[in-house]
Amino acid sequence: MARVKAEGDHRAFARLVERWERPIWSLCARMTGDLHRGEDLKQETFARLFEKRKDYQPGGRFSTWLWRIALNVCYDELRRVERRRKFLSDATEKGASDAFEECAAETPGPADRVTQLEEGDLVRQALLQLPEIYRSVLVLRHYEGLKLAKIAAILEIPEGTVNSRMAEALQRLSRILEPKLRQEQRTILPTNPTIKPIEVFLL
Repeated sequence: MARVKAEGDHRAFARLVERWERPIWSLCARMTGDLHRGEDLKQETFARLFEKRKDYQPGGRFSTWLWRIALNVCYDELRRVERRRKFLSDATEKGASDAFEECAAETPGPADRVTQLEEGDLVRQALLQLPEIYRSVLVLRHYEGLKLAKIAAILEIPEGTVNSRMAEALQRLSRILEPKLRQEQRTILPTNPTIKPIEVFLL
C-alpha cells in the first residue's frame, strides 16, 4: 500500500485486490443481504481505496483502514436503499435469502443439511432486520472472525462499546429468531424441541 500511495503502483494495487477481494465481498454481501450488490460494493470499495490512497498512513494497520472503507461503502448503500424504500412499494421487495444460499462456506453432513439450511436462512433474514450499528459488529465478529479490539479500531469506538453493541445485537437477534427457530424445530423434532444459543447459528 505504501507503493500505491507514493507511486500509484497498479501492480501493487492489483496484489492488494487479489488478497482482499474475497473477505471484502463477503462483508458487503452480508451487510446488504445481496450477493450481486456485494460484488458491486466490493468494486466500489477498492475504487474508493485507490482514490483515497494519499490518505493512507503507513504507521497504521492497512487491514483496519480497508475494513473501515468497506463498511462506509456499505453504510452509504444501506442509506440509499432506505431512501428508495420510502418511494417504492413493499411488494417489490423480496428477501435476499434465496441468493444467499450460495454463501455457505462448508457443506454440512447429510443428516443435518436440511436443518442447517433452514436455520441459516432464518438467521440471514433476521440479521438484515438489525440496525447497521449492530449488524456490523455481528458480521465482523462472527462471520469475518475479527477480535473485539480489531473491531473497535475499525469502527473507531471503545472496545467496551463493541461489547455492549454485541450484547444488544445478540439480544435483538434472539427476539427475532427464537419464535421462528422454535417453530422450525417443532416441525423437525416434534418430540423434544430445544433452542440452541443464538451464537451457534452465526458460526
